[in-house]
Amino acid sequence: MDTRIPKPYGEAVAPAQTLDRRDFLKQGIKVAGTAVAGGIAGTAALSAQGAEPIGKDFPAWSNTMGKGLSTYGQPSRFEDPVKRYAASGYGTLAPGTGSARSPIEKLEGVITPNGLHYDRSHNGTPDIDPAKHKLLIHGLVKRPLTFSIAELSRYPMVSRICFLECAGNSSGNAVAAEPPQVSAGNVHGLISCADWTGVPLALLLNEAGVEPGGKWLLAEGADSAAMSRSIPIEKAFDDAIVALYQNGERIRPENGYPVRLLLPGWEGNMNVKWLNRIKVTDGPTHTKDETSKYSDPMADGKARQFTFEQGVKSVITRPSGTMTMSGAGLYEITGIAWSGAGRISRVEISLDGGATWRDALLTGQALPKSVVRFRLPWEWNGSPAQLQSRAIDEKGNVQPTRKMYKAENAVDGRFHNNSIVAWGVDADGSIKNVYS
Repeated sequence: MDTRIPKPYGEAVAPAQTLDRRDFLKQGIKVAGTAVAGGIAGTAALSAQGAEPIGKDFPAWSNTMGKGLSTYGQPSRFEDPVKRYAASGYGTLAPGTGSARSPIEKLEGVITPNGLHYDRSHNGTPDIDPAKHKLLIHGLVKRPLTFSIAELSRYPMVSRICFLECAGNSSGNAVAAEPPQVSAGNVHGLISCADWTGVPLALLLNEAGVEPGGKWLLAEGADSAAMSRSIPIEKAFDDAIVALYQNGERIRPENGYPVRLLLPGWEGNMNVKWLNRIKVTDGPTHTKDETSKYSDPMADGKARQFTFEQGVKSVITRPSGTMTMSGAGLYEITGIAWSGAGRISRVEISLDGGATWRDALLTGQALPKSVVRFRLPWEWNGSPAQLQSRAIDEKGNVQPTRKMYKAENAVDGRFHNNSIVAWGVDADGSIKNVYS
């Protein structure tokens, strides 16, 4: 795919040639002559003149019948390069263990298409029959309950537009000694935003009747890895939902079909996919998925556990790594910002490696725990530059520098890296990932 960034100037078009009245009438006679089915004088001559199709200068798609209707729309074949970046760290041993990152540098707006939403799986995507799947709520409840998908679908539903981000997003920039020279999506693509619809978890818990000692939940998935996480019950009664729909259609299999947990603003794998069990407990369960992984080793040898909320963060998606500028001129800098603490209130952009900052324009409504897009026009003079973005949320949290992140985490610390991303623009227009 061509990664050159064109300047926003239209291609120059030669002035249209004028068409005098006689030429106009002659063209009209040609068209009329081909349509007449009879014997008037000069018909043969007119037909000969009209043998050359009037649309000879139009492309084929403008004068031939198009493709018929389909039962499910697909992207244009010309958009085939717009795909997720899939990689498994275990090869053929466990091909379903890994991630497929969203190509954020190739997308616009804030909603991620379902087919491009990032996927992080621990042992592949299960093929679940929704007619046989059940959700169990048990533990410290008065009435253990089991729900089929059909039964869940009868409950009142709510929708939330929010982001999901893997706690390991941007880990390449956290642990690599040298900046990875890949696209923005390859490093920062474990982030996506969608419109999720489902049943408020609080409604189901209230129906089961939580006992006074119930303080935590254990959420478990139906995949063969039995992915599970401990969740404070306060989150369940805040904004958690048992999601059935993603951007208006049933959730895709790799994103939890037929039902997943949604915890807006909290680290990705707590939003348990293929949800089949919620157990109310008196404390955290300390599962393998929150002890061996998803805890944060710190520089002093200790580790943070239960760092649920995703920090305030932004990344410039265009221009970004592996792209090439098409010479000096006017460009638009654009990207996305988000915060697990609430709304993004401001995004600043630096063109000189953080020496000075200017406010970017936030486009659209900045929703809580959702992605917002920012933009800034830039007149590039052809000299080397370093582009950075810095997000600030409504609670005053400011996106930190990479040096700040590294100072607080162990050498191999890789989770919750929300540090500032920097792109270096060389005089030849090439763009690289750089550390600042």
